[in-house]
Amino acid sequence: MSNEALGRSMSGGAYGRPPAQYDPLLIDVAQGTPTGEYLRRYWHPIAGSNEVTTNPQKVRVLGEDLILFRDKGGRVGLLYERCMHRGTSLYYGRVEDCGIRCCYHGWLFDTAGNCLEQPCEPENGRNREVARQPWYPLEERYGLVFAYMGPLDRKPVLPRYDNLEDLASDEFIETETTGFGGYVAPVAEPAVPYHWLQAWENVIDPFHVQVLHTAFSGTQFKAEFLQMPKVEWTAIDGGVIYNAYRSLPDGRLLDRCNYAILPNIAATPKTDLTPGRSQVITWHVPIDDKTMRVISAARVRQKGYFTEYTQHNGKLWTELTEEERQRYPGDFEAQFGQGRINLHSDEHLVNSDRGIALLRRMMKQQIKIVREGGDPVNVAFAEKDATIKIVSGNFFSASAAE
Repeated sequence: MSNEALGRSMSGGAYGRPPAQYDPLLIDVAQGTPTGEYLRRYWHPIAGSNEVTTNPQKVRVLGEDLILFRDKGGRVGLLYERCMHRGTSLYYGRVEDCGIRCCYHGWLFDTAGNCLEQPCEPENGRNREVARQPWYPLEERYGLVFAYMGPLDRKPVLPRYDNLEDLASDEFIETETTGFGGYVAPVAEPAVPYHWLQAWENVIDPFHVQVLHTAFSGTQFKAEFLQMPKVEWTAIDGGVIYNAYRSLPDGRLLDRCNYAILPNIAATPKTDLTPGRSQVITWHVPIDDKTMRVISAARVRQKGYFTEYTQHNGKLWTELTEEERQRYPGDFEAQFGQGRINLHSDEHLVNSDRGIALLRRMMKQQIKIVREGGDPVNVAFAEKDATIKIVSGNFFSASAAE
């Protein structure tokens, strides 16, 4: 073998390659990090309204351990887990008419963290009005509880999504808080075990629908997805859309439009190709750097929007064996296969990844705006400006002529 041929045969070996790394500007969600501060300028759903009761529950959001509860007056509260007095967990507290009482020495806090009683102190706590348990504002909408975890002087209006508004008399909002792409997390720990960005980026990747969901694993959605689409990506106010065009056998042209909305939201059309605008909003909520929670709200006329799709031979994801998941993977397997955190230095983005590159670039631009003291996109401080228009859907034209 010539030296030139030997050199070619030796190139590309795994030995000696540099350690793979992730891009911290895309990954870190803790308070004080650039991305963490950016994400904290938005409202995030943290639970279904029907999940929040007078029984305190632990909630981890954006790397913070908190206690979520509903007092007996119906108000929802989100407090720092450790009691400000002696540090025991409010998870063991007792919810009362106007707040939660610590089990250790009985300090009572309302849903905004105000200390109402200090029963072991003279006069029930002479200076109790200066005691404040760390807390976060909450609001309820669409059957979900939303938290704002950023600076209070920059708290925006809770946004509305026009596809979930102005319901007809026979319509209602259905929610889903424990499932994702066929994967069903335990109700007690509704976590998807990898970074939220890996799921959110998937929204703007039309080609995986053709490969993963149709050509590789069989028809998980519709056979029409087997055709390779012609794709256009567009940056619009608030996010990125793609238009994936397919000429159908009946002569129609399908324009499937997906919308990734900053900071972590998706508006996707139904995978059964039901025509019309997307009727669902999905949030990819970071629990921390390695886990997330997927929470969705859909406009429906009957329950069942979030029913699991069959993945192989008529089986649900929960019914597949490990070998079947390996041979017929879906979204969960492909994204979990990237690791708990994707190693960006190992990636080789190409032409079909233009949507991913565009979305990351927009995200970094918004992080920079926040670092420089500005307000990111999709943040409004007046109700009249707080509605986000949804443009995604399955759209059909009568002719597939170019």
